[in-house]
Amino acid sequence: RKIISDPYKSGSFGGAGGYKKIHEYSDIVLISHDHEDHNDVSSLPGDPVVLKGAGNNEAKGFKFKGVATYHDESRGRERGDNTIFLFEADGLTVCHLGDLGHTLSEEEIADIGKVDILFVPVGGLYTIDARQATTVVKALQPKLVIPMHYKTEKLGFDIDGVEKFLEGKEGVKRQGSPEMEFAHLEDESQIVVLDHAM
Repeated sequence: RKIISDPYKSGSFGGAGGYKKIHEYSDIVLISHDHEDHNDVSSLPGDPVVLKGAGNNEAKGFKFKGVATYHDESRGRERGDNTIFLFEADGLTVCHLGDLGHTLSEEEIADIGKVDILFVPVGGLYTIDARQATTVVKALQPKLVIPMHYKTEKLGFDIDGVEKFLEGKEGVKRQGSPEMEFAHLEDESQIVVLDHAM
């Protein structure tokens, strides 16, 4: 089974979203919020199951949990709501923070629970920044951290690159690929930087 989280619209925001169109087929699509660089289901091939919003859902043999959060530090008044998604695959709990715009409350941390693999935005401006992302990682204590939503040569957004988040951290691995096997995780927490696929 294949899951896509927050599919972007190629060329969104006047060309600032410079990644190429997604041609991957998927069984399930998770949408953290309704901005065009995160919700372009119509451009995807096939007919995947689409999940949005908080609550518990089941699709294609997977159980999903959505946790309600915000895209900003103003309880959604600036950029709206955001959904954190959790699901289990091969015995590992995967957590995708979407465009989280604030650090997590104790209640939200408890609601999320145990996390093995964490996808965390680090670029700031529209999401949490490197400092806030570090705080969130410490709170959730995942075994594997995958930074996302940061500046690359393909993006015209004025956000930070991944280096700001990596500064001073140990256990950093640059994968040199957009893919990674998750069959075994190290006991020590690790940060893996993936290359963008397109």
